[in-house]
Amino acid sequence: MANRDQQNQTTVTEFILLGFGGLPKLQILLFLLFLVIYLATMAGNLLIIVLVVTVQHLHTPMYFFLGHLAFLEICCSSTILPKMLLNLWMGERNISLRACLIQFFTFTCVGGTECYLLSMMSYDRYLAICKPLHYATLMNGRLCLQLVAVSWVSGVLVSTSLTLKISWLSFCGPNVIDNYFCDISSDIRYVSCSDTHLFELSSFIFASVFTLPPFLLTLSSYIFIIVSILRISSTMGRRKAFSTCSSHLSVVVLYYGTLMLVYMVPRSRNLREMKKVFSLFYTVLAPMVNPLIYSLRNKEVREARRHCMKRLINCIT
Repeated sequence: MANRDQQNQTTVTEFILLGFGGLPKLQILLFLLFLVIYLATMAGNLLIIVLVVTVQHLHTPMYFFLGHLAFLEICCSSTILPKMLLNLWMGERNISLRACLIQFFTFTCVGGTECYLLSMMSYDRYLAICKPLHYATLMNGRLCLQLVAVSWVSGVLVSTSLTLKISWLSFCGPNVIDNYFCDISSDIRYVSCSDTHLFELSSFIFASVFTLPPFLLTLSSYIFIIVSILRISSTMGRRKAFSTCSSHLSVVVLYYGTLMLVYMVPRSRNLREMKKVFSLFYTVLAPMVNPLIYSLRNKEVREARRHCMKRLINCIT
């Protein structure tokens, strides 16, 4: 009888992303806001990649990591924002199951990679500030490649595992995802007619592994950095270093904090709208803010930017 009922159920081939459909009067305003954010994100991160690749004195471990971070932010924004903008402008909220899985895979891969990459960057800053005499020996080119490779491989493995688990499930309705991107894991128990306990357990374990350890490593690195900064005799130097590290730490705490709230807090219909807002921090705001916090305020990056602009003007004239 159960098998007959399951056969009679309609197989879902596409989903409907509700997005911000509950705010019909703000659709145009939200479209313009997210369009500006997307353009700023692309411009800032592309600029960082160009500078890191073309300017010789930026060929250091810190900017090597920043270049990869900028690439991840471009991938994250390009995975989510174009579809969101289309939904806001055209009101077309449908997304095919295949496109949904591709978006989920890409976002999960980028998110998992970025979690570990941010901790690698904090470790790099810890060595540079707390162990400056050994920095060049410890943070060599080979170690940089290994750390980035571990981040990327980890992201690919977790996204592949979760996406395969989703593809093995049956979807027979409802086909509504209450989010602005295809984060199907949040609504998996509502849209799938299969047993989703294994997927939900895997999702929780991966979320814990990819947020808690990197967050604790990042937090401990910055605690040691702040302790070292307090030992600086120059008040101006201490203030400048503390300002930089505090801005880095605030962005990292916001990024990891919102991730943990969305993926580690038990799922509930009452928390859906709140989690949707929290998701904006790591999917939309972080890719735009990270270039400003980590790079574009940096003196070396500003000088490299001026140098590139002079060369461009000379080539044109």
